[in-house]
Amino acid sequence: MADRDAGAGAATTTFTDRFVAHRNLLFTVAYEMLGSAADAEDVLQETWLRWSGVEHATVRDPRAFLVRITTRQSLTRLRTLRRRKESYVGPWLPEPLLITPDVAEDVEFADSVSMAMLLVLESLTPTERAVFVLRDVFDVDYDEIAQAVDKNPSAVRQIAHRARAHVAARRPRETVSPSQTRDALSAFQQAVETGDLTRLLNMIAPDVVLLTDGGGVVRAAVEPVVGAADVTEALARLRGALLQPTLVNGHPALIIHRDGRIDTIVALRLDAGLITGLYAVRNPEKLSRMNRETAMAH
Repeated sequence: MADRDAGAGAATTTFTDRFVAHRNLLFTVAYEMLGSAADAEDVLQETWLRWSGVEHATVRDPRAFLVRITTRQSLTRLRTLRRRKESYVGPWLPEPLLITPDVAEDVEFADSVSMAMLLVLESLTPTERAVFVLRDVFDVDYDEIAQAVDKNPSAVRQIAHRARAHVAARRPRETVSPSQTRDALSAFQQAVETGDLTRLLNMIAPDVVLLTDGGGVVRAAVEPVVGAADVTEALARLRGALLQPTLVNGHPALIIHRDGRIDTIVALRLDAGLITGLYAVRNPEKLSRMNRETAMAH
């Protein structure tokens, strides 16, 4: 009996270890499909429950199996989220995700989780998004993707081609290194803090778009603010606020603090050296995870 108990314990440790070994990958797959860290964590919980209930001796490739479960759970949740977003008040932005500097140095990965890229992915159908994320971001082979999305490999190739073309037409025109974004962010921060509107206008593209996500909970523009003059006027209201540089979604961003908590996260999109997009997340629900993480860091 003691030997059998020891064997069961070892088996439990093995399948737990396998899940833990792939956890970061699974979380990132779910987050890139959903744009929500909270929902990605829920998907991981569901994936774990299913993983713990299978006959592990029959699983030849744990990574492929776990990715398949995570993808299917994410697809189910993505369809629910789409219905929720239809009644969302004002612009919807992804939940900001803190990323360590070493991870952010992987430029391709950082671009795949940037605010700008996640908003592009929002314009895909759920299946297109799953196929694009698995193939173009994580290089999963077509046969594995086919099993995950319940399509044949030929159909998956066609979906991947269509999604890739759609993304290519809408993603930032050039890859911007973290150092370039950091320099632009530093200049932007100084211009906002000092109220230097002339400098701001010189940094902002004429057709710049400011999206502010308050979720109907806090004050925010319910429509996109478009054009350099209107965006600069909106930014002028931040003069005197405490701005703190950070890394969000793989790129430098700014945190605005109020009353000891994170009030707003501002991320930038750069094209040809000018700021073409500003993404300000104010919805407290989307900032709660970051507030917890920054509080723990201190």
